[in-house]
Amino acid sequence: MTHLHFSQTLSHGHDAGRGNLLGVQPYMTAADYAMPASFLAKMNGYMDEAARRGWINARTIVVFPEHIGTWLAASGGGESVSQAKTLAAALRPLVLRNLGRFVPAFVRARERDRVAATLFRINAASMLAIYEEVFGGLARGYGVTLVAGSIVLPAPRIEDGRIRLGDGPLYNVSAVFTPDGSVHPRLARKIHPIDSEQPFVTAAALADLPVFETPAGRLGVLVCADGWYPEPYAHLRAQGVELIAVPSYVAEAGLWRQPWGGYNGSATPADVDLSDVGVLSEGEAWRRYCLAGRMTSSAARAGINVFLRGELWDLGGDSGDTLAIHGETVIETSSERAAILTVWL
Repeated sequence: MTHLHFSQTLSHGHDAGRGNLLGVQPYMTAADYAMPASFLAKMNGYMDEAARRGWINARTIVVFPEHIGTWLAASGGGESVSQAKTLAAALRPLVLRNLGRFVPAFVRARERDRVAATLFRINAASMLAIYEEVFGGLARGYGVTLVAGSIVLPAPRIEDGRIRLGDGPLYNVSAVFTPDGSVHPRLARKIHPIDSEQPFVTAAALADLPVFETPAGRLGVLVCADGWYPEPYAHLRAQGVELIAVPSYVAEAGLWRQPWGGYNGSATPADVDLSDVGVLSEGEAWRRYCLAGRMTSSAARAGINVFLRGELWDLGGDSGDTLAIHGETVIETSSERAAILTVWL
């Protein structure tokens, strides 16, 4: 039986027929990525729980966190993945089984971190197949719009309602699946990769940031760090955004309550008070300078910021409190494990 590690569920407001934002904060372990069936069972378990509570309807927008699909790079490794202590150890058997593809791809790689870039490239097809099958299947099966967290893929594009891979730079992208299970014609690409991503992830252009038409309203998706900068909100406002989702991941255990270290990966915006660095906690800085502090500039009426938690090899990931905003109301979960949060529109 799949262990969902639930410690909190929270509903704000009531069903007025306008839909809802449903944030899923999954608690992931290495075993959940060992085989495709394990990953599907875990994701389906959270959706089942939301459905059991009556939180799913034709106007529901479900939001999963950043990098939920990225660690599918280790999928298919079975016990070598679930029992590994580090991500490198989990991936090693997969590399050895694919040396014939790894070596030439490594030679061609131009990223600073050639090993990481090569690993994502040689596993991209299998990662994408699982990502589309699981999240597209959930969107179709539950009849919802679904923001499928994010995944690192080479030069991805959309053709005929499917994600296709290219021979180019790696991007951290989030797909949005429609209630019929097809993928929206645009991808949300991360504009501001953080320091740990920059050696292999390419920054996307602000001009390419889309707005998604959904049954609940026009939706913008800002992948993690993009939610910390004013320009994406202004761009979304110009496109008439009504709702915002920020799928996120903080890959350091306990960071949420530690002193904030300042901006990571890109220049600090001019509207940030530099005296807050080292004074605010990481969590307080997220509330002040990410979605909760910036959403009003977009004119959106509601938004949600969802984090990935778990025990994923040596990656950490137990930081981040899922948070939603509806008008002037801020709703937050402080769960140490899995949580689902719904905000009725």
